[in-house]
Amino acid sequence: VELVESGGGLVQPGGSLTLSCAVSGRIYSSTTMGWYRQGPGKQRELVADIRSFGRTRYADAVKGRFTVSRNNAENVMYLQMNNLKPEDTAVYYCNARFSDTNEYWGQGARVTVSS
Repeated sequence: VELVESGGGLVQPGGSLTLSCAVSGRIYSSTTMGWYRQGPGKQRELVADIRSFGRTRYADAVKGRFTVSRNNAENVMYLQMNNLKPEDTAVYYCNARFSDTNEYWGQGARVTVSS
């Protein structure tokens, strides 16, 4: 399984970006997929994930601003980010988790929110 993120970049505060995670290899609609981020000097943290039956979970810091979705037919996951803030600046990673001991990560996409 290989995960490739795209869509990062520089955006002004209040702006929007959409990240994509393209998945190659065998993955199931029941596989939990998520977005994590690691800001400067911070630990990696969960941003949002999407589970079987489309159940989603969000970090409190992004609720109401970010939306995670996936297209199982095309093996793509998205993260729509609106009203971006400087504190959203981070490297964003795509994750596919088959079990607690079997997961895959993308290489990361850098998002910088700055005026």
